Amino acid sequence: MATTDHSNQPQGHVLTDWRPEDPQFWSDKGRAIATRNLWISIPNLLLAFSVWMVWSVVVARLPAIGFDYTTGQLFWLAALPGLSGATLRIFYTFMIPIFGGRKWTTLSTASLLFPAVGIGFAVQNPETPYVLFVTLALMCGFGGGNFASSMANIAYFYPKKTKGNALALNAGLGNLGVSVMQFVVPMVITASVFGAIGGEAQTLEDGSQLWIQNAGFIWVPFLAVSAIAAWFGMNDIADAKASLGDQLAILKRRHNWIMCVLYTGTFGSFIGYSAGFPLLMKTQFPEVNVLSYAFLGPLVGALSRAATGWVSDKFGGGRVTFWCFLGMIVAVWGVLQFLPQNGTAGDFWGFFACFMALFFLTGVANASTFQMIPSIMKQEIPRLMPNTDPAVRQKTIERESAAIIAFTSAIAAYGAFFIPKAYGTSISMTGAPHGALWAFLGFYVICLAITWFCYSRKGASVPC
Repeated sequence: MATTDHSNQPQGHVLTDWRPEDPQFWSDKGRAIATRNLWISIPNLLLAFSVWMVWSVVVARLPAIGFDYTTGQLFWLAALPGLSGATLRIFYTFMIPIFGGRKWTTLSTASLLFPAVGIGFAVQNPETPYVLFVTLALMCGFGGGNFASSMANIAYFYPKKTKGNALALNAGLGNLGVSVMQFVVPMVITASVFGAIGGEAQTLEDGSQLWIQNAGFIWVPFLAVSAIAAWFGMNDIADAKASLGDQLAILKRRHNWIMCVLYTGTFGSFIGYSAGFPLLMKTQFPEVNVLSYAFLGPLVGALSRAATGWVSDKFGGGRVTFWCFLGMIVAVWGVLQFLPQNGTAGDFWGFFACFMALFFLTGVANASTFQMIPSIMKQEIPRLMPNTDPAVRQKTIERESAAIIAFTSAIAAYGAFFIPKAYGTSISMTGAPHGALWAFLGFYVICLAITWFCYSRKGASVPC
């Protein structure tokens, strides 16, 4: 007796029959369910990025409200969320098959309430110890961890032909949280948004007032609403369940580690530049009101990622990634030409334009590298498992692709730590950030060579 009309219905929030590669299933039911999960996932991820990167703006204002920290200490606070976020991503990578997408999205979003509320209270007292700020900066890494689980979750919902675009939308609009934060926070800290409940203003030397606590408090109601939406609106996929041992098989895959390097060059650059951009501008061009421009870099990077997923689906992720790395090499060289050096004041607008090009290219390459992963595994798994049942092989492709997407994002997220820290180290050792930027340029040359040899050249072993 046929039961297909019922087998693909969700039991509660659990999808017991999920076949996105089946055109009929996808057309009848799959697309609508996947779309709903995607559009609930996006605001949750956007808020995660906002909380993760909030220190990039807060640190630029701490000295003005009475916190006497060195430039090195401030760069540490900007960098620490990247360190903890990247480390947490390694663990978050494996959470979706264990807990389910709905449950984990709800829990991980709700966890961001702790650093958001903590920042709101800590910045109101100039006597707050530095170690507490360090702790809160590390807790903001909860938001960084969310990306790995969010991307792994969405990867399960879509067929290969549209996976690249879906992941680009989730990641690109999620990454937009950095720009949203860098735009919203400078506005809300100038007004008593929450009235007496939000605490008193901090008075600056010129008599003006700021409410720095709003940088944390502003996210609280949105986090609560988004966590509730995830709980009631998202789904868990029964077939996505897997043990930790099954998922750890990706650690044996050579291309997992190659893509970790390439994604560090793309997403690691985006998130690292986002974390360090405001403070870098402040130290190199102190006469510029940096908070008026800082949000534009992450905005350009996020929108280019969200809008260009189709390019890689059409032309191939490897080819797009190659040209992006070449462009990034040129853009970093341009930044170096416009920085203050040898007694000159530098050129802010030339510096800014080159950085906008960098942000744009990292966004495009973020989408292209993620598009490469399912394509690579679709070629590798049949080679590694030639005698396996096709259905089992397909599930292995989907599981390992999702796990590699999450794991590579975890490794790449260390860029949010290393880039701001590299700026700080270079400035403390030489008085300028040039050394850090030359190191970044050299790394892009390595990434360009790897992309060409492994994926984009004629005769590559795994063309994509």
